[in-house]
Amino acid sequence: MSTSEPYVLGIAGGSGSGKTTVIRKILEKVSDENAIILQHDWYYKDNPHLSFDERSQLNYDHPEALETSLLISHLKEIVAGRPITAPQYDFSNHLRKKETRLIKPEKIIIVDGILIFRDEKLRDLMDLKIYVDADSDHRFIRRMERDIKERGRTRESVVDQYLRSVKPMHDLFVETSKRYADIIIPHGGKNSVAINLFIAKIESVLANDFSMGSDIIDS
Repeated sequence: MSTSEPYVLGIAGGSGSGKTTVIRKILEKVSDENAIILQHDWYYKDNPHLSFDERSQLNYDHPEALETSLLISHLKEIVAGRPITAPQYDFSNHLRKKETRLIKPEKIIIVDGILIFRDEKLRDLMDLKIYVDADSDHRFIRRMERDIKERGRTRESVVDQYLRSVKPMHDLFVETSKRYADIIIPHGGKNSVAINLFIAKIESVLANDFSMGSDIIDS
């Protein structure tokens, strides 16, 4: 891998597994001056032709709910050194926002999402794939707290969605994608040993010490 090329880091795992904590710890070390984040959640398909009630009943945990082809296109542009305009999503209304976000290329590109390992073309663009694993009860509690606080959901709606689509889709699509990971981090964002190992690798990329193209950490 040429030292001039950006390094693409994929971070997957179940909803509430601690991906955000892992990413925050990475950014604390490398700073957002050297890293950018592309969130798969930004690329939920827009359905303005449906009513709010109809949109609320859609299965947002199925791979088909996301416009992954657009994410792949945008990631290729970023890797090529060109800025992109990423969509943004309003989770309280289940619609894309009118506003977009300008993303400029940086040395480290973090791709974040529960389903990012499902698509082979997207996986092939990643230099290192990390799966953040966590107990299902802990994931559910964290998801409930997040959805109520940040996404304007009710407790009842969170429970209904979890039982109706989140858990079955996790078992079918997310958990099974673990086999594509180069690193599996058990205990979520609390596993400081594993996190510090791959942060050290990322720091070496920024320092241009050596190529990471063929390196894999066994955790």
